[in-house]
Amino acid sequence: MALNDRKIQILQAIINDYIATAEPVGSRTIAKKYNLGISSATIRNEMSDLEDMGFIIQPHASAGRIPSDLGYRLYVDRLMQKRELKEEEQQLLRSVVTRNINQIDYLMEETAKAISMLTSYTTLISEPVSKGAKLKQIRLMPLDSDSIILVIATDGNYIKNHVLKLSSMPEEQKIFEMGMRINRVLKGCTLEDIDTCIITILKKELQEYQYILPKLLLAVEKTLRGAENIQVHLSGTKNILAFPEFSNLQRAKSLFQILEQKDVLITLLEEQKNDDMQIMIGSENTLQSMKDCSVITTTYKMGDGTRGTIGILGPTRMDYSQVVSVLNGMVKNIESVLQALAENKNDT
Repeated sequence: MALNDRKIQILQAIINDYIATAEPVGSRTIAKKYNLGISSATIRNEMSDLEDMGFIIQPHASAGRIPSDLGYRLYVDRLMQKRELKEEEQQLLRSVVTRNINQIDYLMEETAKAISMLTSYTTLISEPVSKGAKLKQIRLMPLDSDSIILVIATDGNYIKNHVLKLSSMPEEQKIFEMGMRINRVLKGCTLEDIDTCIITILKKELQEYQYILPKLLLAVEKTLRGAENIQVHLSGTKNILAFPEFSNLQRAKSLFQILEQKDVLITLLEEQKNDDMQIMIGSENTLQSMKDCSVITTTYKMGDGTRGTIGILGPTRMDYSQVVSVLNGMVKNIESVLQALAENKNDT
């Protein structure tokens, strides 16, 4: 049985209508709404063929049809039309990136919130991971009467701020000088490079302020390990409850339990094997509890060998075209701003 143009038109109409309404689609609906130039009887015959081919299913005997996972797969691979982001959507994505570009954890958190708000689905984002991360820059700045801010950046533009409480507060000029000395010693070091020899050098550089060293080394270790370990930000979990597919409390509960497990979230994001966008539909997901969901993932790059993953989870009835557009727009904004930031630093 051939999948001809008429069957494809009817399948696309069923998918578009079901994504919009969450209601099974009948032949009369297609005849009235989509002006295909054929009768309801002909549409019924074609729908019967599409069902035999596995592209649509009939959830109840008296109901219309809904797309199957195979139908959605054909749709995203061959039929889905590209959707351009609206200007206000583009502005939101740009503003999120530019506001938070110097704090990677805040950037990822706010990005997850923005994507979740734009799509109404659940968003997962991993912070960028770089194996063998090296220290790029360290700065010390006064905060208040007994605290200083330690800013640590790695070669993958992974940046963390640490607040260090001190028993004795150095003068402001001394704080800046110490930061410069520490930076000279540790710049380019990996965690493995910081041995007893390096620590001895740091003690000499810090002189009478050696009491800072334990807190400094702990912050450096946390930052370098954080740059190599996957941190996942999750937003829009409750959005799931808005979809009729999850009106069954047990089904929703099972999905919530999955989203509470960090190792499961990491596994979902790590299924992204390359830099291309990946769409996993329903039964294509490895977890049984996610057979009613689709997950769309893509990567963003923040430096040599440094990459993170953005994922969007929703029902198989998700608006794939919108999600793909939002993800492409977000990645483009993150990478372009980071590239400009890197070029500006190189010029100075």
